[in-house]
Amino acid sequence: MLRFLKYFLIIFVCLVVLAAGGGAGLYYWAASGLPTMKKITDYNPPLTTTIYSRNDKVLGYLSKENRFLRSQEEMTEHVRQAFLAAEDSGFFEHGAIDFMGILRAAIKNLRAGQIVQGGSTITQQVVKSLLLTPKRSYKRKLKEAILAYRLEKHLTKEEILTIYLNQIYLGEGAYGVEAAARVYFGKHADELSLAESALLAGLPKAPSLYNPYENPDRALERRTYVLRQMRDLGWISSKRFVQAAEEPLVLRTMKDPTWRIAPDYVEQVRRWLIDEFGHERVYEEGLRVYTAADMKHQRAAEEAVRAGLEASTKRRGWRGPITSYNATGAKEFLGEQNASEQIETLRQGEWIKVLVDEVRPGGARARFANETAWMDVESMAWCRELNPEKAPEEVPDVKNAEKVLNPGDVVWASLDSNERDQKDRWLLRLEQKPRVQGALFSMSPENGKVRALIGGYDFDESEFNRATQAKRQPGSAFKPIVYSAAFDQGMTPATKVLDAPIVYQDNATNSTWKPQNYERMNFGPTMLRTALVKSRNLVTIRVAREIGIDSVIERAKTLGLEGDFPRNLSVSLGSGSVSLRGMCRAYSAFARSDGSVVEPRLVLKVTDPWGEPLYESNKTVRNAISPQTSYIMADLMQQVVQRGTAWRVKRAMNRPFAGKTGTTDEQKDAWYMGFSPYLMTGVFVGFDDPKPMGKYETGSRAASPIWIDYREQVESEYQAQDFSKPPGIVMARVDAETGLLAGPDTEESYMIPFKAGTQPKKVSPSSGDGSGSDGGDGGSSQQQGDRLKEIF
Repeated sequence: MLRFLKYFLIIFVCLVVLAAGGGAGLYYWAASGLPTMKKITDYNPPLTTTIYSRNDKVLGYLSKENRFLRSQEEMTEHVRQAFLAAEDSGFFEHGAIDFMGILRAAIKNLRAGQIVQGGSTITQQVVKSLLLTPKRSYKRKLKEAILAYRLEKHLTKEEILTIYLNQIYLGEGAYGVEAAARVYFGKHADELSLAESALLAGLPKAPSLYNPYENPDRALERRTYVLRQMRDLGWISSKRFVQAAEEPLVLRTMKDPTWRIAPDYVEQVRRWLIDEFGHERVYEEGLRVYTAADMKHQRAAEEAVRAGLEASTKRRGWRGPITSYNATGAKEFLGEQNASEQIETLRQGEWIKVLVDEVRPGGARARFANETAWMDVESMAWCRELNPEKAPEEVPDVKNAEKVLNPGDVVWASLDSNERDQKDRWLLRLEQKPRVQGALFSMSPENGKVRALIGGYDFDESEFNRATQAKRQPGSAFKPIVYSAAFDQGMTPATKVLDAPIVYQDNATNSTWKPQNYERMNFGPTMLRTALVKSRNLVTIRVAREIGIDSVIERAKTLGLEGDFPRNLSVSLGSGSVSLRGMCRAYSAFARSDGSVVEPRLVLKVTDPWGEPLYESNKTVRNAISPQTSYIMADLMQQVVQRGTAWRVKRAMNRPFAGKTGTTDEQKDAWYMGFSPYLMTGVFVGFDDPKPMGKYETGSRAASPIWIDYREQVESEYQAQDFSKPPGIVMARVDAETGLLAGPDTEESYMIPFKAGTQPKKVSPSSGDGSGSDGGDGGSSQQQGDRLKEIF
């Protein structure tokens, strides 16, 4: 008996040793190569970077995963309870592994004949999500258990739960509760109701199966299960259970503004962020980016650019329909449209595609979906044949719709202000999407903050930013740079320069350059003041020849312009290619009272998700020209508005504005650079592949109306402000004909600023025929002068 006990004990001890050894071996086998806890204890998941406007309105998001980090205090109590009830109700009572939960799940799974319940704790789910692969195996399960025990020694239960609520995938690309709240209910995590919290808590088990967008009935069943769990645990009353279970399912996605609100601005900021911080930090670290964008300015700029380009394309005439269908194609086209969606689009001021099914001289009947519409010929008055050699005022309006449209044509249409006629047909207007492009850049000259940035007609069709990436010839908009250099080399606004033909022979290329004024006329001796106001090319060329090409190029670079400037006299007429952003920066020297150049700023501040600063921009200024030269240029460009090529600005708004138009040969580029002491705005219009835009499509006609439309919408934010006169400036009344001080016989005169000591000393003895004045714009008659004023 004793011998038997002895053998039994030996065997038992051996078995224990073997079991312990096996267990130890199993542990070390499973524990080999385990990751450290650092990835969890230093929890830093991929987060969404948010870009804000100056008023903290969200402009857009940049992310690898749609996730917004939130503490439990930033979620409703329902959220915490619902997820615990659905996933691990005993989380705060059991350890890292819930053995009783595993047993209960095993019994339920056996009874059901399939896996209906898991036994993983929230701690295990966090470990699985952050440290292990989704591959199922016994070894991975053992690793999961070991790591779960280790995790609970490093972090508290509350910390683990917070990580879980931010890490868990909840379908529709949403990671964490905050992102899911936005995706499914259009609200934030601290605004979720009990029923909404329960629905989200039911998603982790199978996000696709219980997706309320795809499977609303299953989502509601799962929601009821979570609510029942909460009731059985005593966390909600039976009354609240019934109320929440009967709550209708209302889904609404929080609209993602990215690439919808200020897309050009957001894209420019995105590029800067990647250059500054790198792609990984921008898309994974949840940066908070605060910009200078002003949404009122941005919306006004977008509307102005779109309207200006649409008007431009109509001035060139009708390009024809988008496409044309036969009867079969027409039926398919209409069948693919949804009437309510199309009507909503129209009422939002946007265009839709319609099918023309009958045309008469007085208009065309059109259809969309199952709706009938009418387009009156009056909305087709602009639809002349394409001919860039003729301006729209030189051809008659179209008065027969049969010359424009045919049955089967598909065209763009907008909603008329009256909406419907007596026959209950939708009243539409024929539209045409422009191929010509444009850009607008607007900033504060005081601090360089960029308020609005438009890079083209439609960001969805072209992401190329014509305000920052395109380099085009500025034409006459470059002339103020030439004149500012001349005024620093002894010339004054009253200096007279001959306006007469010039011919240059290039022996190297055996070519001849014969520059002309826009009007194809010459005006004799002309004051520089008048030459700038009237944008006289021949005077500007002679000024550049007098001060030297190097002086012109040096001044351009001093003002911050970047580009390849040709080393010939054509540079004085804007033949060097520059960006709109660069021109605005250069013109800031004329808008700023001290003559310094301010650097444009889009991004003001960048912080991490917790508000710790990572970057902060400061106003950057650089000395460029003297305050006196700056004031003289601003004053002369005010005269461009009052008496010159920017006359449309004066007609629209009675404020102290200064500006300069710019047009290149054959009207391939049109510019308007306009400013006040509080806002600098530049506009460019032109085809991406430079080609003529058409007769009279100048900076005045094509670009300045866009500037006006934008500024009219934002000027109410500012008090009217004139340019401040610095010390060292003397104002003198000068005879428009002679350039001397106005005398008793002077017929026309101007108040002109001079640097002290450079003003005329002699009084004009008499007045001539006024050829050097503004009268008649240099034409042979007042009628001709009025015509030139209209087309400049």
